[in-house]
Amino acid sequence: MKVKDTLLTSFLFFLVLSSWYVLRAVRNEMAVENYSQDFLLILLAITAITMLLINPIYAWLASRSNLKKIIIYCYSFLILNLFGFLFYSKSLNENNITEVIWLGRIFYVWCNIYSFFVVSIFWVLVINIFRNTNSRKLYGFIMAGGSLGAIFGSEISVRLSDSFTNSGLEFFVLSASILLFCAMLIAIYISNSNKNSNLSSKVGGNWSDAINNIITVKEIRTIASYSWLFTILMTVQWISAIPIIESYSDLSPQRIELFGRIEQLVSPLTLFTQLCLTYIVIAAFGIKLILIVYGLLFVIVFLLYGLVPSVGVVVFAQALLRVFEYGFNKPSREIIYSELGKKDRYKSSVFIDTFVTRFGDLTGSLFMAFGKFSSIAATFMPLLAIPLAGFLSIAGLKIAKNSSKKAKDL
Repeated sequence: MKVKDTLLTSFLFFLVLSSWYVLRAVRNEMAVENYSQDFLLILLAITAITMLLINPIYAWLASRSNLKKIIIYCYSFLILNLFGFLFYSKSLNENNITEVIWLGRIFYVWCNIYSFFVVSIFWVLVINIFRNTNSRKLYGFIMAGGSLGAIFGSEISVRLSDSFTNSGLEFFVLSASILLFCAMLIAIYISNSNKNSNLSSKVGGNWSDAINNIITVKEIRTIASYSWLFTILMTVQWISAIPIIESYSDLSPQRIELFGRIEQLVSPLTLFTQLCLTYIVIAAFGIKLILIVYGLLFVIVFLLYGLVPSVGVVVFAQALLRVFEYGFNKPSREIIYSELGKKDRYKSSVFIDTFVTRFGDLTGSLFMAFGKFSSIAATFMPLLAIPLAGFLSIAGLKIAKNSSKKAKDL
């Protein structure tokens, strides 16, 4: 694999995650506001339903396109959406509180769709270029570009936090759209310069391939189950953190700044892991141990949330889980995706990373809502989720066994 391709792909991930992390702190602030209004569960349900409706459209488009066209269509559509939010937000009457609240709710749903699709489309490019054993070792370096992008995007978000009160989404949207447009140009250049036939030929198949394969193919179903479980656990962790963050400050700019500062702490740790440890750990221990250990880390985090809830625990949990996710677990899952057949690399991977994970968010939220409805203490709910962490480790073991049967160059 050429050094140029690796550097460009890493820079592409820098731009993609920069674009998302500019918006991420605002999305998190919307979550806090709607949690206090008991509306977050409804928004997550709407997000999951929307993902389910969008995926067949994406699969239909992918079936009739090659990778370059998929990138152009999807990223251009998302950029147009950003400008749509910009123009609509400027037309709102700020005294009409109802319209402002609903804009925030719609933006929250859309941000979740945006974050997963921009990253999923990027990884479709990666797993179709970096497929053999040697090139897959570069996933950590490629993801390091994304960590730098997260740092850069978070810094932009922090610097724009004071503008949120007076200008709302305006500067966040403009920054994110410029970064994503640059990412689209780089992605087009990479796909044009790469001679891999997987990139230039049509994907083929039907709009229902991803859904059908999750139902009928055991291997795909196991991967989907793993993604569903870890997303449930992530959501339980996040919702457990919301009241702690809410008690930290009553002011939106201060909470947005806190979210940005957390990103600035987590992202350098993730970057160090990706550059220095990802390759070593995967090479030394393999993906089996990584997929299994994830459940044990959730056990540690949930014990802390249940016994000593605090802002410090929130920061620790974010650091531990996010560094492990993006330093070890995400590269391991992408290795699994790279071993799939062509249609599943384009369709099932995106369906799992969008709808299945969003459904995991909804499931985790329903779990937390059940606790609230049953008058169970919020600090006790993470403890009740610990058995799910055990199921996650079991699913990881099954995936690793399936992968070991394919341990050869593709």
